[in-house]
Parts: sequence; structure tokens; C-alpha cells
Amino acid sequence: MTILLAGCGDLGTEAGLRFAALGHRVVGWRRSPTKLPAAIEGAAADLASPDLPPVPADTSAVVIAVAADSPTEEAYRSAYVRGVENVLDALERDGVVPRRIIFVSSTAVYGDAGGGWVDEATPPHPGGFSGRVLVEADDLLQARLAGTGSVGISLRLGGIYGPGRTRLIDQVKSGSAVIPEDVRYTNRIHRDDAAAALVHLATMDAVPAPVYVGVDNEPADLGTVLRFLAAELGLPSPRVGDAGPARGGNKRCGNHLLRSTGFTFTFPTFREGYKEVIAGNGVRHP
Repeated sequence: MTILLAGCGDLGTEAGLRFAALGHRVVGWRRSPTKLPAAIEGAAADLASPDLPPVPADTSAVVIAVAADSPTEEAYRSAYVRGVENVLDALERDGVVPRRIIFVSSTAVYGDAGGGWVDEATPPHPGGFSGRVLVEADDLLQARLAGTGSVGISLRLGGIYGPGRTRLIDQVKSGSAVIPEDVRYTNRIHRDDAAAALVHLATMDAVPAPVYVGVDNEPADLGTVLRFLAAELGLPSPRVGDAGPARGGNKRCGNHLLRSTGFTFTFPTFREGYKEVIAGNGVRHP
């Protein structure tokens, strides 16, 4: 197959290397294509611009994996809504109808559930502009692909951690980490598992669902995670106090639908994943 990665940063590059290892041709669009490894054919592209490169005629799957330049609503809208729109316009322009188009979305669309469970059947209820924009991009993908022959999939990822993504580890090391006074559930996925999920959804035989929640097997209380990291690092447990507003809302995301497709996690919980990060294994792609 030919795989088009529309947006090819750390996550897209890792997915691209995995596609290439399976024998697929991989084309990566990004602003700085010279940073891509040799296994990915780079093409200069800014997804926020309608002037995108030609789409390979035999493209069978597209992965749209973009990131906003800044934490503002306009930057999110430019990256996600206009990004999806411009990629779909380019496919239409070139008469290419891929079998599947996967959009990397976020569990931010669910907002705060007061510690309750959410999954693909839970209606989105975003608490901020980031979630609202992503819901708009999810809906745009499905509306534009209706009746086209392409299947649109939104993979709603939890917090990605992995090589070079060490925010919590850095907080514990610096002594700035604070364990919340109340139970605060968090949801995450290792970068490698997120990339593997993209490859799995693009290549599996079964017809995919329109939405999958991409998180590991264990929503974890933030205090539990911080105490674990401190123990692994041989440092004192962080203090308990006012930790400020919850990043991403307090909710437990279920991954049953993704696992029902036969997908298995290399890092099923934060414990296996963070041990790998602390050991210095893996590399963050530029």
C-alpha cells in the first residue's frame, strides 16, 4: 500500500517507520521534510494552506496527524479544522479515494466527567476550545466522506508520553510535582502504542468504526502515577496540595472497542511505559 502521512512529527514519523517496516510505501507531508528518516518520502507541506502537494494516485490510507502551533483557538482551528479540510480538498482535487482516512483527535472532546467513565458511545462534551475544535474536525471528516467510498476514523488519543515527552518525570525530578488532594483520574498512551494503533486501524481487515478511544488499559489517579515515578527515580514522594485545574478533565476513558479489534498494547499501563522512558529507551523524532 501507499500511505500518506499528512503531518509527520514525532507520532507520524514513528507510525511511518512502522508502515515502512511492513513493506508499504510511505509519503510524509511536513513543513521541514528534510528531517524525516530515509524510509519516509518527504514532501514540503503546510496543512493550514490549501496549496498542498500532489497526492500519490495509489494512496490507500491517509493519516492526518497535526499539532497546533500554539495553545490558542485560532491555532487549533488552523491546524485541525482547516488541516482536515485542506487534506480532503487535495484528495478531491487529485481524484484519489483512499480506503481509510484516520484523523488523530483527542479525548479532550469528552471534557470533564467527574471521574466517571467515557467511551466511543459517550456524546462529546468539551470543556474548552481545544475539545470544541476537535469535535468540529471529527464531524467535518465524517460529513465530507459520507458516500465517497473512503472510511473516516477519528482516533481520540489520551495524553501521549514517551521518549522526550517527560513532563511528569521532570516535575518529580524538580520537586514541583503536586499530588492533588482529591482523586483525579488521568488517561494516557505511550507514543509507540499510539503509532501502532494508527498502523493497526489503517491495515486491519475488519471494517473500522468511525471513532476509537486511544488510551492504555488503566485510567490512573494522578497521585498514584506521581508516587510511582518518585519511587522509580529514588526520590521523595511529591507533596499533597492544591494541584490547580485538572489537565484534560477528571474522567476514565475506556479502550474496549480498540482492543476488540485485536489490538494489543506494548505498554498496557503507565508502569511499563514510564519504566521504559526512565530507562532512556526510544528516541523522539524531530
